[in-house]
Amino acid sequence: MLQPKRTKFRKMHKGRIHGQAKGGFDLNFGTFGLKATQPERVTARQIEAARRAMTRHMKRQGRVWIRIFPDTPVSSKPAEVRMGKGKGSVDFWAAKVKPGRVMFEIDGVSETVAREALRLAAMKLPIKTRIVQREDW
Repeated sequence: MLQPKRTKFRKMHKGRIHGQAKGGFDLNFGTFGLKATQPERVTARQIEAARRAMTRHMKRQGRVWIRIFPDTPVSSKPAEVRMGKGKGSVDFWAAKVKPGRVMFEIDGVSETVAREALRLAAMKLPIKTRIVQREDW
């Protein structure tokens, strides 16, 4: 699963996800992509599950690009532990995704296969998405 090799700080504030994506809203690599339409935290496990669903449907043909990276540590305290005594340990890593961000891109397969693969990937994510296609000019 994806996670940073090393970070400057071990833990991070929760924060909020405001506004639209400032970058990453165009297809740069593939012909089809999966674009987020709402703000949400996507975990490394969810990204991996979506990637597996796509590659399985594509039968290892074509190419998949993952355009988001889980760089935010999310901490949690164990079950049945009283409040206080410091912040909990890092439980998992997540990527903060803003609306308009392209999360996955696909190339090298037919349109029907690509759309179905992206639909299967979208089912694994906790976020509303849209399938986008590169405009031929």
